[in-house]
Order: sequence, then C-alpha cells, then structure tokens
Amino acid sequence: MATATDDDTAVTHGGDEGRYDGEIPVDGDDIVIVGSGFGGLSTACYLADAGANVTVVEKNEQVGGRASQLNAEGFTFDMGPSWYLMPDVFERFFGHFGKQPSDYYELTQLDPHYRIFFKDGDQVDMVPDLETNKEIFERYEPGAGDALDRYLDKSEYTYNVGMEHFVYEDRPRLRDYIDTDVFRYSWGLSLLGKMQGHVADYFDHPKLQQIMQYTLVFLGGSPSNTPALYNLMSHVDFNMGVYYPEGGLRALVDAMVDLGEELGVEYVTDQPVDEIAGRKGGFAVRTEHGEEYLADYVVSNADYAHTEQELLPPEKRQYSEDYWESRTYAPSAYLLYLGVEGDVEPLEHHTLVLPTDWDDHFETIFDDPQWPDDPAYYLCVPSKTDDTVAPEGHSNLFALVPIAANLEDTPELREEFRELVLDDIADNTGVELRDRIVFEKSFCVNDFSDRYNSMHGTALGMAHTLQQTALLRPNRKSEEVDGLYFTGSYTTPGIGVPMCLISGQHTAEAIEE
Repeated sequence: MATATDDDTAVTHGGDEGRYDGEIPVDGDDIVIVGSGFGGLSTACYLADAGANVTVVEKNEQVGGRASQLNAEGFTFDMGPSWYLMPDVFERFFGHFGKQPSDYYELTQLDPHYRIFFKDGDQVDMVPDLETNKEIFERYEPGAGDALDRYLDKSEYTYNVGMEHFVYEDRPRLRDYIDTDVFRYSWGLSLLGKMQGHVADYFDHPKLQQIMQYTLVFLGGSPSNTPALYNLMSHVDFNMGVYYPEGGLRALVDAMVDLGEELGVEYVTDQPVDEIAGRKGGFAVRTEHGEEYLADYVVSNADYAHTEQELLPPEKRQYSEDYWESRTYAPSAYLLYLGVEGDVEPLEHHTLVLPTDWDDHFETIFDDPQWPDDPAYYLCVPSKTDDTVAPEGHSNLFALVPIAANLEDTPELREEFRELVLDDIADNTGVELRDRIVFEKSFCVNDFSDRYNSMHGTALGMAHTLQQTALLRPNRKSEEVDGLYFTGSYTTPGIGVPMCLISGQHTAEAIEE
C-alpha cells in the first residue's frame, strides 16, 4: 500500500497475476478498507486472496468494530456480539481459503441454548434436543409440539432457499429479481406479512410467540415491523444450535485477522479517517493524524451515513441528509459490563428476561422513543462456559437492554436506569448483584455514536423492515464515486455477524465486476 505526503500524488501497484474464483483478477490493485468490523475484515480477506494489496484503516485502538473487547481487572468482555449462530456461514467463509474454524478456535455447543425468565415467575430453558423443546411447548398449549415441527419445517425451507438464492447470491438491482428462477425459488416463501401475524398462525400462547420472536433482536426489529420472511431465524435457533467460541466472539475477530495477515493484509489502528478524496485509480484516504493512504479502490465499512455525510464532499453523496433521517434504525442499547464476586447460579450463559407483554417495550423503541419502564433484556455470563474470562471466584456478566436510537443519554439517566435494571434482575432472576460488583462500566447511545460513528447511536444499523430489505437497502457500489464501495450491515444481506461476512464476499465480487 502506498502512503503519501500532501505533495505526493503517485499510486504504486504490484505486478503479479492472481485470480478470484476464476473471475477477473484484481491483482496489483491497492485497496483501502475504512473500518474493521466483520464486513471489512471479510472483504479484506477475499480481496487479498484475489491478489490485491489491501490495507485496513481502523479508527479505534483495536480491530473488530462493534466486536471490541474490554479487558479490566482480570475480566474479559465481548463488548458487542456474543451469540455464535449459523455455524455453516463461518465454515463456508473459512472453507473458501482452504481453512476451517477449528484451525483458529474451538467451539462449545451450549446446553441449554438459553434460559428465559418471564416476569410472572415462570422459567423455561430451550435446549439442543428438539423433542424436549416440543414437550415444553406442549405444556403451554395442546398441539404446540406438532405446531413447532410445522413451523420449523417452514423455517428450514425458508433458510435453505433464502440463503442459497437470495443471500449467497447477490441481487442488488431490480432486474435481478425479474427472472423466472426468482419466481420459482420464491414460491412458498413468506414474502408478505409481518412476523407477529406469521407466528400467530402457529401458536396462540403469548409466551410461545415470544420464544419464536426473540431472535428479531438480532435483526434490529420488532414483531410488528419485521417481514415474515425472517421466520428462518427459528431454524438457526432450534435446528442449528447455539455455540460459544473459546475466548468469546473476539476469537472470531482474531481468526479473521490471522487469516488476513496470512493473505498479506495490513492492519492500521488508531487512525480515524476524515476524508475520502479522488476516484478509481487515484484515491487518497486521509486521517485526522495527517496520514494519507493512496488506493485504486476504497471500501467503507464505517457507518454508511457517516461515510457519506462526513467523509465525502456534498457533490459526491448518493443520499441526502433527509434520506438518512427518514430511515428506521435498529435499536441502540444500554449495556452494563459487570465483574461480580462469586457465582450467579440461576443464570445461564445466555439468559433472557421478558415481560409477559413486551409490546410496551417495543413501542418505546420504535413508536414513542423513551427509556422503558418494564424492559425486556438479555444477560450474558460467559464465565459459565469459559473460566478464562473472569478471575477465580468471580463471574463475568453483562446486561443488554435494547433502547431507542437517538435517545437522550446523560449520566443521570444512566444511573437511574442502572438502578432499575439491577432491581429487575434481582426481582425476576433472584440474583442480587449490588454488593458483589468489583468492576463496572456502562455503554450506551452516546458511546455508540462516539466510538463507532454510529448514526443516532444505533447498535446495529438500519432495521430489517419491509422497506429496508434486499435491494431496498443502500447501494453496495457508490453511484457518485467511481471505485468507492460499501460493506457491512447497511448493505445486503444486512444485520448480523454472518450476514456481514457474506457482505464482504459480495463487495469483493462487485469490485471485480
């Protein structure tokens, strides 16, 4: 990768020939990737494997984007993603390079997958064994066990068809959908309707509906605004299993960086980019610290809105400020990272605490933004599985409460909400934490904005509403700047660690084309 001073305009190139999946080679091209979330890390690997000279420029002190790691006083926290789902996607990613996940990290299947505390005192575990889960469903509603079978059959079909023909196969333009094969593959998919109505067709009991819908949090949506097509998440949940990589999700970041280095990728941290200038064959990516990286192509894995509104001049932006303000954003989050003395026995590695009616909480996220009075939330205790993430005799725990993006976030509001959350944990799980906390850190709306340049402090990006799915998400290829591309959760296929890995492949292929 060439770097330059302000009066140095040359861009250097390599000269060896290389190919990517038998397509057009990008060998010899210098490519800068801005941001090192999973989309950026994935794109870097695919492009380097194709023969490009790739440099990843990261704003923060560590790569990984939202999958940052917090180390303090002997505790190790995954600051962002903590669920390892869709193992087939990771196998496919590493398999492209002749590797497998076990070359880099070991997986443990969790049992139970997760525990749910309902706030009426009820408690249920979802486990790897489907027959046991069917028995649990049957206890709530006669016939629900058979209904679960039917639901999962539909979910598996949707997953297989959707992944093969609409996720792994990129369809960025309208004409990509005007095809007889698309109509044939779409037959039987739930293309219309919302998840709330779809789930209600199978289950009457509100608790069973919640169990089938909680995965929408991973998509940044609610039952009332997420397309029914995403019933495929239940196949991921019930049939494919929930895993934990030794060392946490950070192990996946480290694996992708190791793979990238094997392929020749260069990673640069502590370099916030403040300008992308030029066009294909003559880009200059400039940072706040005066560094300049010259490139033939640029890929942005930074927040899409931030890239367009802050890193490009007005005449080079595809979307207006009004466009970004009008989007529906996935929730932000209130996170509380806690190092706790002793164990937290009633909790499992993954624990959900749910009101018996969670409509009010979703309304405070999407309809009437405010801090929730009766929150639905998630507790993660990786020390249940991994004794390296906490000192002996202690537990590693974080609480995550989805809240509205762009919500007012002050120290006073955080402290008030902290008290509410700690009370709620004690009341509904029986775990009293206050007197045992030896380390504590919160993370919220302002932190997402400051650390990740996240639009309105969203934790995930643009929600998967019907108007923001597939080709209705922002373009992967800039229509205003030749040679500028985007990767990550704002593009297709969307939100989630597996989707961002796939986005990286699509972006690499788009650059070749």
